Amino acid sequence: MEEYRIPENLYYTKEHIWVKIEDDVATVGITDYGQHQLGDVVFVDLPELGREVEAGEVIASVESVKAVSEIYSPVTGKIISVNEDLANDPSVINSDPYGDGWIADIQMKDLSEIEDLMTAEDYKAYLEELEKEEEE
Repeated sequence: MEEYRIPENLYYTKEHIWVKIEDDVATVGITDYGQHQLGDVVFVDLPELGREVEAGEVIASVESVKAVSEIYSPVTGKIISVNEDLANDPSVINSDPYGDGWIADIQMKDLSEIEDLMTAEDYKAYLEELEKEEEE
């Protein structure tokens, strides 16, 4: 697990989405582990600006050389911005998943949903669990 970056200041989901919370805005993207599993990202179908979304709902998809993966919203709210740069250079998700590779900002409806997300420590433990399962 040591080879994957898992910043302490973010939250995570079991679908390998990271979430940065600032006030009531959740910035979301794919974790280092997630982008590594995908392989080279070649296309991103971005969320629709202004769309109301529920936690767990598909908001975008990412196409890699291996597969197409759906991106699930970690929170309920409204999409207030999307990373248009990914349309021209989707590979940024691979090279800078926690920076320029962000996907969308969601204005949160219910801040208590943060409690449903994993901390960096929880996510590390989850990845270690996954790794053990793969070895069995």
